[in-house]
Amino acid sequence: MIEIDGSQKSGSGTIVRDAVPFSVLVGKNLHLINIRAKRAKPGLRAQHLKGLEASAQICRGRLEGTKLGSKEITFTPGGQIKGGRFNWDIGTAGSATMLALGVIPLALFADSTSNYKITGGLFQDFAPSVYHLKYVLVPLLREMGADLDLEIIQPGYLPQGKGQIEVTVNPLKKHLRPLTLTDQGRLTEIKGVALSSLLKKRKVSERMAGECQKQLNARGYAPKIEILYDTPEFPVYKKVSVQAGASLAVWARTDTGCLIGSDMAGALRRSAEFIGKRMAKQLTEDLRSGATVDRYLADQIIPFMALAEGWSAYLIPKMTDHIKARLWLIEKILGGKAEVKNNLVRIKGIGYRRE
Repeated sequence: MIEIDGSQKSGSGTIVRDAVPFSVLVGKNLHLINIRAKRAKPGLRAQHLKGLEASAQICRGRLEGTKLGSKEITFTPGGQIKGGRFNWDIGTAGSATMLALGVIPLALFADSTSNYKITGGLFQDFAPSVYHLKYVLVPLLREMGADLDLEIIQPGYLPQGKGQIEVTVNPLKKHLRPLTLTDQGRLTEIKGVALSSLLKKRKVSERMAGECQKQLNARGYAPKIEILYDTPEFPVYKKVSVQAGASLAVWARTDTGCLIGSDMAGALRRSAEFIGKRMAKQLTEDLRSGATVDRYLADQIIPFMALAEGWSAYLIPKMTDHIKARLWLIEKILGGKAEVKNNLVRIKGIGYRRE
């Protein structure tokens, strides 16, 4: 039985999202206590609950104590990780991208191709936007040997959610390859997407993109930001959003293979210009730090490096509680090894293979 105290390190949902999939992979029962103890509203929220249920469904595992607000659960993994088609609705604007990040590591080692349709929020604070997942993390996972794709079906924002994504993952034939990103290299391009739903009259997408472009131009960069308006007459994706909302994402690529991104969702009394200015500032800070990943990718990539064969290495903009939590978990549950010196993170993966 693996015993995990959820109040350790970040004391956040990151521990919940990683601990259960990790226990599936190592085939050991899990007892998780003090769930999200350091958050203003501790215990399981809807997105965490659905993530746990998804992992259990994939491996035919058993959960005990799982309900909204639960601060303690027990999880018993099932047998083989199953591929196939799965459909999960969080039921709130909880992050669909966070749920995806929890199940992708399992899909990589499933017995057949996995297709996950996930309904929830795609753009909100404190979670990666679907654009960051699609244009920053997924390409790097492909560099590590993963065969996966992400399709946006419908945008979804706070407070209603109802956004949809579809994730397709083919199982690995061997193991993930390590990733070495120790030199930021030369910037080759900055791209971005300014999306707004049901807000065309207010020119929200143009204003977000325009301010971000202006700020980045002033810093010597030349971004290319795509402006998208999601309307009932011309949906950007298969379905138009059920409510008004907006999101701006920008990402930089370098000649050494680095991808460094920044994103922000719209919110009440948050102007389009504020979003554009903030994203330009954040992207510039991470680029000028010399990092080879952005401040969010810095922790999102850790589980995959821990499962890869051999040493991975990368430079972070700064240490965060989420990085500390994930490095702690890969050592405690997976048996990986992590070393941090200044802003250089090195991870020795376990070379996990599907049996």
